Amino acid sequence: MTGLVPAERGIGETAAVDSLPEFVVVVFAAVTHLADPWFLFGLLAVGYWFAGDETAGSPRRAGATAIAVVTCAYAVVAVGKAWFAVPRPPGAMPPVDVPTWLPELLAGWFEAQVLSDGFGFPSGHATGGAAAYGTLALLYNRVWTRRRRLFGAGVVAAAVAASRVVIEVHYLVDVVVGVAVGAGVVAGGLWLAGDPRFRSRGSDTPHDPTAALNPTPAFLSAAALSVVAAGLAVTAGHTGEVVEAGIGIATGVGGAVGWLFVTGDEPPVPVRVVVPALALTGALWVGTYALANSLAVTLVATTAAVVAVVALPAFAHRGVDAVRHERA
Repeated sequence: MTGLVPAERGIGETAAVDSLPEFVVVVFAAVTHLADPWFLFGLLAVGYWFAGDETAGSPRRAGATAIAVVTCAYAVVAVGKAWFAVPRPPGAMPPVDVPTWLPELLAGWFEAQVLSDGFGFPSGHATGGAAAYGTLALLYNRVWTRRRRLFGAGVVAAAVAASRVVIEVHYLVDVVVGVAVGAGVVAGGLWLAGDPRFRSRGSDTPHDPTAALNPTPAFLSAAALSVVAAGLAVTAGHTGEVVEAGIGIATGVGGAVGWLFVTGDEPPVPVRVVVPALALTGALWVGTYALANSLAVTLVATTAAVVAVVALPAFAHRGVDAVRHERA
C-alpha cells in the first residue's frame, strides 16, 4: 500500500540529533546492541536454558514462550517492512562521519552500526526490544517486583528506540510505532500462549500464570505471519525481505517442532551440555547469515538451530537420567 507511510516522514529529529556530541552518538551506537536479533535470541535462549524456580513458576514454559513472542514480533516487522517498503533516513547510507578520536577497531564497529540497508518502517529494533523486555518482565515473575520489572523493561526499550534515532537509521515515527507494535505483540503473543492474565478476569487468574503457557500457537502464528511477509516480498521483488521472512518461517516452525519434545517441567540445563549446544547452534546461525542468498540453506539451517535450542532441556534431562540409571 504505497503512500500510506511517506518516505519523508521526519519531524525535525535529524537536525536535533546532528547537534548531539559525538560521544553521545557513540554511546547510543552501543546501546542499540541491546536489541540486535543475535543478542535478544541469545539472551532468551540463556534464560530458557538456565532459569530456575526463583525466576518463574514454570521457567521452561516461560522461556520458550518468550522466544515465541519475540519471533512473532519479528514476523510482524517483516510484514510491515514488506508492505510499506519505505526507505531509511539518509543518515543510514554512506559515507559515514566517524569520530576521529575513535581507535581504528572501534571506527569499523561504529561504521557498521550507523550504516543500515533495507526498509525503515517499522523499526525492528524498537519492536523486538519492546517485545523481548516486556515479555521477560511479565513471564519471569519471581524476579524483583512487577513494577520494577516493567519499569526496567520500559527503560531499556525506550533507550533502544532512542538509539535508532540518534544513530540516524530510523525516523522517530519508525521507533514510536515499533514500540507500540512490540507492546501489542506481547499482549497478543501471551494470549495465544494461553497466559491466563490475558484470558481471565480478576480472581480467575491463577497464582502461577506461567504453568498454563503453551508456546506452540505463538510459534505457529509467527510462521504464518512470516509466510505472509514472504509473499509480499516476492510479489514486490524485495529479495532481502524474502530471506528475512524465511528466517521467521523457520524459527516459528523450528520452535513448534522443538517444543514437541519438551514437557515444560524440565530442570535447568547443565553448563556442560550448553557449551557444545551453543557451538553447534552458533555455527548453524553463522552459516545461515553467511549464505543468506540461499533461501533453502536459510530455512534448513535456521530450523535445525531453533529445534536444537528449544528441545535442548528435554534432551539434556533425558541424558542425565540415563547416566544416573546406568550408574545405579
